[in-house]
Amino acid sequence: MKKEYQINQLQINSLGIIDFLLASSRPIFSVIMAFLVSGVIILIQGINPIDAFSAIIRGAFGNIGSIANTCVRATPLLIGALGMTLGIRGGIFNVGAEGQLYIGAAAATTVGLLPLPVPSWLHITLSLIAGILGGSLFAVLPAFLKAYRGISEIVVTIMLNFVGIYFVSYLIHEPNLIGKADASYAQSRDILPSAALPVLIKGTSLHFGIIIAVVLALILFSVLKYSRFGYRTRMVGANPEAAHYVGVNVKRSIFTTFLMVGGFSGLMGAVEILGFKHSIFDYFSGGLGYDTVAVSLLGGVNPLGVIVSAFFFGSLRAGGNLMQQTVGVSTYMVQVIQALVVLFIVGIGFMKPRIRKQKSTTLQPIETNNLEG
Repeated sequence: MKKEYQINQLQINSLGIIDFLLASSRPIFSVIMAFLVSGVIILIQGINPIDAFSAIIRGAFGNIGSIANTCVRATPLLIGALGMTLGIRGGIFNVGAEGQLYIGAAAATTVGLLPLPVPSWLHITLSLIAGILGGSLFAVLPAFLKAYRGISEIVVTIMLNFVGIYFVSYLIHEPNLIGKADASYAQSRDILPSAALPVLIKGTSLHFGIIIAVVLALILFSVLKYSRFGYRTRMVGANPEAAHYVGVNVKRSIFTTFLMVGGFSGLMGAVEILGFKHSIFDYFSGGLGYDTVAVSLLGGVNPLGVIVSAFFFGSLRAGGNLMQQTVGVSTYMVQVIQALVVLFIVGIGFMKPRIRKQKSTTLQPIETNNLEG
């Protein structure tokens, strides 16, 4: 019996090592393969891929201004991906970050336009809170349908994205609520200086939002790993039936978590406006909400990993323009690289269960009778 136990333990340890190696190498392998495939595509166009990728690196990290631009591009991605990470850990796949982002941005802009008789730090805080509440409010319907009716959140949130985008578009068309009069392109009025996030490095666009994003990542990591709320959330995401059996209110947990996810998305839009753009333009996000899915997956659905992942995607966005200017490769190649990263991550994820099955078949326990003989 002792030998049989040792062999079973060997199986568990072997599978654990495989899981660890797959989890740790998955993002790195995905990035390498994405660059190899995109390099072939660039080479087919008659352009040296090394020159193209070098241009991305220079555009992202070549000087202080480039680094600041990378941080600015990474900030909303990090905040939104933290919400996506929380959702996935809690059994929710929110594809509605784009719409929630727009509603949060509109709410923050509305408060940022109000001439409140308060200090600047309080005006900024109130605007950020408005963005969080706007995103959470826009997540109420899919949260309720998911938690209490069992309706797929993917379908509902995808449809609500269009509602959020076009509703904000309506608001910023003059003479509506926050529209700017006589603008050549539909946009809101500029927020008041008292509501703008402070700039960290003079002469650059780097703003206080990056600190907010990183601090939130550290807080979320601690909450998920060490708090009772985090334990319940992870339990519901891993096995809702088992969570219900041990006394967790699964429906309430899903509903609450979904609202928090929407709050992260709303905060993403608020920080982008208060820190960088200072007004809402029609279709201003450029797909930030959708990119949070890729950032979260590349980060291993871990808040600390998401920090690295967000800066990686931010550097691609920041360096893409220089790549187009210097070697003539369209900035759309950045989106190709992002898409390839996700495809390889998902592909490796499908391979993992097959490897586990093959390994468990190879390490069959020896019959007890044979051991005793």
